[in-house]
Amino acid sequence: MRNQPNYALLSVSDKTGIVEFARGLHELGVKLLSTGGTAKAIKEAGIPVIEVSEFTGSPEIFDGRVKTLHPKVHGGILNIRDNEAHQKTAKNMNIENIDIVAVNLYPFEKVAGNPSSTLEDIIENIDIGGPAMVRSAAKNHAYVTIVVHPHDYDKILQEIKEQGSTCIETRRVLAAKAYSHTALYDTVISNYLGRKFQLRFREEFTVGGRLIQTMRYGENPHQDSAFYKEPLMRETGVCYAQQKHGKELSFNNIVDLNSAEELLKEFKRPACVIIKHNNPCGVAEADTLSEAYDKALACDPVSAFGGIFGLNREVDEDVAKKIAEIFVEVVAAPSFSEKAVEILSKKPSIRIMVMEQIENRSVEYDVKKVTGGYLLQDRDLHTFDDFQSLPCPTKRKPTDEEMLSLEFAWKVAKHIKSNAIVYVKGSAAIGVGAGQMSRIDSTKIAHMKAEQAFGKDAVKGAVMSSDAFFPFRDNIDAAAAYGVTAIVSPGGSVRDEEVIQAANEHNIAMIFTGIRHFRH
Repeated sequence: MRNQPNYALLSVSDKTGIVEFARGLHELGVKLLSTGGTAKAIKEAGIPVIEVSEFTGSPEIFDGRVKTLHPKVHGGILNIRDNEAHQKTAKNMNIENIDIVAVNLYPFEKVAGNPSSTLEDIIENIDIGGPAMVRSAAKNHAYVTIVVHPHDYDKILQEIKEQGSTCIETRRVLAAKAYSHTALYDTVISNYLGRKFQLRFREEFTVGGRLIQTMRYGENPHQDSAFYKEPLMRETGVCYAQQKHGKELSFNNIVDLNSAEELLKEFKRPACVIIKHNNPCGVAEADTLSEAYDKALACDPVSAFGGIFGLNREVDEDVAKKIAEIFVEVVAAPSFSEKAVEILSKKPSIRIMVMEQIENRSVEYDVKKVTGGYLLQDRDLHTFDDFQSLPCPTKRKPTDEEMLSLEFAWKVAKHIKSNAIVYVKGSAAIGVGAGQMSRIDSTKIAHMKAEQAFGKDAVKGAVMSSDAFFPFRDNIDAAAAYGVTAIVSPGGSVRDEEVIQAANEHNIAMIFTGIRHFRH
């Protein structure tokens, strides 16, 4: 059993539970050190506390920028208790052991996230002394208890009360938590300044997040998983969604919900998106949300079973009744009427998610994890200011009606896993081919899906979009046989002339975007 703690240093920005923690330590005979607002709160509660400046004999200087950076503080934390030379030095320099350190850091994230904050305000909320104390205490966790989260206070008090000190297992866990705390803090600062000063692809890259929830499992039941939110990202999305009904989201729910949200951002008119296994199986725009829902569901009602439904307008009673007729995992919209919530809540399995629809697209990177490293790229946020002006290399030009459908089809294809093919009539997908190893297979599958949903000759009079160029004319020949009248693709193949010739032979209008949208 270790000796009872000597001093505890308490200096926190988040003062949740700090007075109670201080009182508990005092009652256990631990002497208290503190600074600034924390010391004030402890004193006002009638608990004896020593100001750090009094303890060190050095005043705070430079407007509080320097107050705990002192040998009596860090020496008290870092000395090895059973090292004879360390103890001799400590005695000669009158350094007292500090055995408990409770520190959480200046509210950089809160200040930086406030639009009214100046850069000077933000810089002043970069903590220096706090991280230094946290790291010192965590390094010396063999002897020192470091605590950065208020929810750990009670456990520490209980262990000291029962055992006279914290156990080494507890201190190891707390040390790991402490380094995570400072790592996230530094990551938030680094990312903020990187964006502020427009620094791209810096020499070092770090990721950081704050736990939202532990998941029941990951993609599969044998995989553990958790969900983290990246600080200071003001963009709307699944991390910011509010759940009004249903059990917690699963790993796959979150992945699909994010895909629904990203696709919905493409549309201004009332729209419905149905996602299954991270691909859209139904997408439609219309004059009313009810009509958009009907058209999206009609595209592939079989795949829609157990899907993720995203809508960009308030869900009213009419739409809610329709959704309630089938099995839906998640329905997400900017808002729900009271009657809609009442109707949907009768389905115990459905999750009702409120997701604000704001086209506020941040400059964060698209990050892909590979074994042993990360791949970073810009997010694919490309849009056309004037889709109607895109070049048409074929003899026949698209009609105005075809152009509107081609633009819609292009937006949808952008969010389908490669190789991607989508058939569209009006402003609704009627067949989707996704994730195939060859483009011709995607072309055939999209046709098969369309006929399953709408019957023979379903694709006749439709337009087609491809996320990448056509490597051979076979896709054009197949599309012509199905009845496609117009096609949009990036172009750029060495066989473009062959592809254009095929389109001309079949009297198909074709436009090239010059932009590829691969999603591996």
